[in-house]
Amino acid sequence: MSMLSMRDIKRRIRAIKNIQQITRAMKMVAAAKLRRSQGQLLSSRPYFQKLEEVIGRLASAPEARNLPLIAEREVKRVGYVVITSDRGLAGPYNSNIIRVAEAALLQEHRDRSMVLIGKKGWQFFRRYPFELLEVVTDIGDEPTLLQAREISSKLVEFFLKKRVDEIQLVYMHFISALRHMPKVDQFLPIIPAPLPERVREREYLYEPEPLKVLEYLLPRYCEMRIYQALLEAKASEHAARMMAMENASKNAEEMIDQLTLSFNKARQAAITKEILEVVTGAEALKWQGQI
Repeated sequence: MSMLSMRDIKRRIRAIKNIQQITRAMKMVAAAKLRRSQGQLLSSRPYFQKLEEVIGRLASAPEARNLPLIAEREVKRVGYVVITSDRGLAGPYNSNIIRVAEAALLQEHRDRSMVLIGKKGWQFFRRYPFELLEVVTDIGDEPTLLQAREISSKLVEFFLKKRVDEIQLVYMHFISALRHMPKVDQFLPIIPAPLPERVREREYLYEPEPLKVLEYLLPRYCEMRIYQALLEAKASEHAARMMAMENASKNAEEMIDQLTLSFNKARQAAITKEILEVVTGAEALKWQGQI
């Protein structure tokens, strides 16, 4: 190899090392954000589970089936709420959600509408012919209950005004830092979760009457459903970005090792060539002296 090629290799090694520093820094930032998001998610889960339990108990009464957010009706149009990220560099995070949402939409035989949360989902689905009810972006790294309340109120409004007859949530369910999976859940009408036997045996007194309590809790429950989905999605996004940056740093290390090996081989070849030139020159001078 020529000296120019060696300079090119050194330049590439230097550039890859700079990129590696960036990916390592991004991994550390994602890890810090993941710890905060995971703590926020885990602290909110008990509250949501208890709220879900109360809703399940109250909604088991026959008269509760007539409430607008629970009552079933003929489904002519389905709304899909797809939660993606606003930024990339998160490995297969967005593509996995989009793949599941796209499959659900294409398999749906009824009319379809969409609510897109996150720029990546909007960039993908904007070319589809489905009715776009709402686009929400710039959620931030730590979703707030106020954001969830605004999104929930719009979804409930779409449902009550019969712009959609059913709403499905598509988001990433967080299991651990190394495991998260796309999930499709029905948001409206509300399907009360079945109660465990130990919970059904408990007796509660309600003031005011149970139906009034249920009417008050249903909007709060919808807000918490959206809030939980946003927290699950954000924790999964930070975990996916952390893993993607770790893999990028490892790949950069492998490339640096390969380029360093190529540089050493090129330098060895250049030194060998110089030695051969010196030896050849010396031999030529010796033959000239003999002549």
